[in-house]
Amino acid sequence: MRHAQAYLAELGATPVGATADLATLRGRLGKPLAEHGVAADAVIDELARDASPGLLGSAGGRFFGWVIGGSLPAAIGADWLATIWDQNAALYACSPAAAVAEEVAGAWLKDLLRLPAASSFAFVTGCQMAHVTCLAAARHALLEARGWDVEVQGLAGAPAVRILANAGCHGSIERAAGLLGLGRQNITPLATDALGRIEPADLERALADAPQQPTIVILQAGDICTGAFDDAATLIPIARHRGAWVHIDGAFGLWAAASPRYRHLVDGAAAADSWATDGHKWLNVPFDCGYAFVADPPAHRAAVSHRASYLTHAADARDQLDWNPDWSRRARGFSTYAALRQLGRNGVAELVERSCGHARALAHGLSALPGAELVAEPIINQALVRFRDPRPGAGEVDHDRHTDQVVDAINATGEAFFTGGTWRGRRVMRISVCNWRTNEDDVARAIAAAATVLRAPGP
Repeated sequence: MRHAQAYLAELGATPVGATADLATLRGRLGKPLAEHGVAADAVIDELARDASPGLLGSAGGRFFGWVIGGSLPAAIGADWLATIWDQNAALYACSPAAAVAEEVAGAWLKDLLRLPAASSFAFVTGCQMAHVTCLAAARHALLEARGWDVEVQGLAGAPAVRILANAGCHGSIERAAGLLGLGRQNITPLATDALGRIEPADLERALADAPQQPTIVILQAGDICTGAFDDAATLIPIARHRGAWVHIDGAFGLWAAASPRYRHLVDGAAAADSWATDGHKWLNVPFDCGYAFVADPPAHRAAVSHRASYLTHAADARDQLDWNPDWSRRARGFSTYAALRQLGRNGVAELVERSCGHARALAHGLSALPGAELVAEPIINQALVRFRDPRPGAGEVDHDRHTDQVVDAINATGEAFFTGGTWRGRRVMRISVCNWRTNEDDVARAIAAAATVLRAPGP
C-alpha cells in the first residue's frame, strides 16, 4: 500500500518514460531463486525498488502513447478489494456478489453505450478477447443457419466464413480470425476514404461477389490513428440486405455514444450484431477489462457456454461462464461497477469530451511548432503530427526518419510520452488522450518539451 500510494503521488513529477535499459532491469530483477523464502515485506520493498526504473508513467496525465488510459480512484480501490477478496468470478455460486456486480455493470454499460437492452454481454480481459467472443458468436450463428454445428463438428468441412473489414482494421481482428480458425487469408480489406472510412460502394461490390457465402462485416468505431468512424447508418443496412453479421470494433470509439457532443459519430451502430470495447481505455479502470456485447444471446451462449456435473449452475442468476471464454477468472466486474458509480452518466460524458479537447489542443499546439505539420485533425481523441526534416533537399524518407527521431527525443525528456506509427505510407507521431488525469498543464508541458527538442541541434 505504501509503495502504491507513493507511486501515484509522484506521477506528476517523475519521468513518463522508463529510465532503465534492458540490461539494467535484468541485473536488478534477475536474482537467483533462493533455496529459502524471503519475508513478504522485504520482497515487496525490493520489487518496488528494482522495478521502478522500468515503469512507464502510463497512469499519469502526460502519457499520450498507444491508447492507454489511467485508473480512477474508485476503480483502483475496487481492484484492490477484488484482489483481497480473491473471488473466482466464473459462476454465481463461486461469488454471488461478483456475479451481481457484473450483471448490474453490464446493464449500465449497455445503457451508456446506447446498445440494445436485450443484448448479452461478457466481461473479458480486453478488446482482443472481446473480438474473439463476438466473432465466435458470429461463427456459430452463420454456420448454424447453414445446418452446421461448429462447436460440435469443428471447422473441417464447414462452409468457409469470410470477413470483410476496413482496410485499416486493428491487428486484434486478424488475431481473432486466426485463433478461431476463420483464417487471416479469409479477411478481405475494404477500400477506404482519405480518413480511413469504408467506402459503401466497395462493401456493396464485395458482398455481391459471393452473395451466398457466410460473411462477417467488421466496422470501426474509432480508427487507431485518426479516430475516424465507419458510417454505420449507411453500411449496416447494406450488410443486412445480404444476410451478413456486422461486428463493430469500438475499442475506444464506442465510448463516443456516452457523450451528447460526440454520439452522432455512432449513429446507426446499435443495429449491428455485436460490439467490442475496452474498459481499461476510456473508462479508466485497471488493465484486464474489456467488454463484448452480442445482439443474439442464444448464439453468444452457444459459442462459449459449458456445463459439467461438478459445477453448481444458477437457476435464476447470471453465471459468467455462460458468456465468456474464461473459466477461472478475476472478479473484474467490481472495478467497472466502481468506476461507473464514481463518474455517473455525466462524468463519463465529461471525461470523453475533456479528453477530446486535450487532443485538439495537443494537435494544434504541436503542429504550430516550426517544422511540424498536422496530418490528421482530431475527430475525437486521436490525432497525427509529422515533423519535417529541416535540411535543404530533404525527402519523404528523411521526414520519416526525422519524425521518429523527434518522438524519441521528446520521450527522452521525461516530460511526455508519444508513440509513432505509419499512416498512408508516412511516419507520424500519434496523439492519444484518454486518461482522466490529463489536464491543461500536462498538455502545455508536452508542447513545451516538443518545442525544446525542435529548437535543439539535430535531433
